Amino acid sequence: MYSCLIVDDNEIERDAIEMHLKKIPLLDIVSVCSSGIEALKVLSENHIDIVFSDIDMPELSGTSLLKSLKNQPTFIFVTSHSHYAVESFDLDAIDFLVKPATFERLLKAVNKATEYIELKRNSKNFLEQDQKITKEQEDDFFYFRETKGITKLKYDDVIYIESMGDFSKLFTIDDKHIILVSLKNLEKQLPPGIFARVHKQYIININHISTITNHEIHLEHNFTVPISAGNRQELMEKSIDKKILSRFTKN
Repeated sequence: MYSCLIVDDNEIERDAIEMHLKKIPLLDIVSVCSSGIEALKVLSENHIDIVFSDIDMPELSGTSLLKSLKNQPTFIFVTSHSHYAVESFDLDAIDFLVKPATFERLLKAVNKATEYIELKRNSKNFLEQDQKITKEQEDDFFYFRETKGITKLKYDDVIYIESMGDFSKLFTIDDKHIILVSLKNLEKQLPPGIFARVHKQYIININHISTITNHEIHLEHNFTVPISAGNRQELMEKSIDKKILSRFTKN
């Protein structure tokens, strides 16, 4: 069981989230709070694994609540204001949901949070090892550490990478690898000619792009990830525009 806390100053939204979460057997709802101040008291007196919190609340916002905690639970922000997404991911919230949150979307967030919690619980010995990926500049592959040992992977086999706070999840055609390297550190080490940051939580292999829309990137093998407006413009300028076939050609 994973202990959880719901924080929202809107009674209707609070009740809706509680109703959905009660359907998930893995969760034990310790308390439902109407303010950040009330939640702070509950958090000081109880062990909480997951916090489902609104952001825009009087006196103490959801982001301020997270910042105030020394031992931070896993946070999932549920808010009506999508512009808070950047700040929430900067604070390493595991997920960000825009209201009204459906049961399916909450369940996806819960699965991501519980997977992250288990990784942290099982990583005590793993933390003692060198966590850097290693690569040779002239090679088309890299090595990384995971719990079963050191793994070799070709750059081209990586479809995309998803952030999980301190961890990252690498997706290939038919497998996934979870490594204890943050997305921020991965971005610094992977070759920029192959990989591009398209969202606060995602890096993609540009060689696997099938279609780019205003808000999503469709990758080969039926993968889809979101793309932010700023990252989309940067991706277009650096990698896509120069390869787009032109209607007219110069003689």
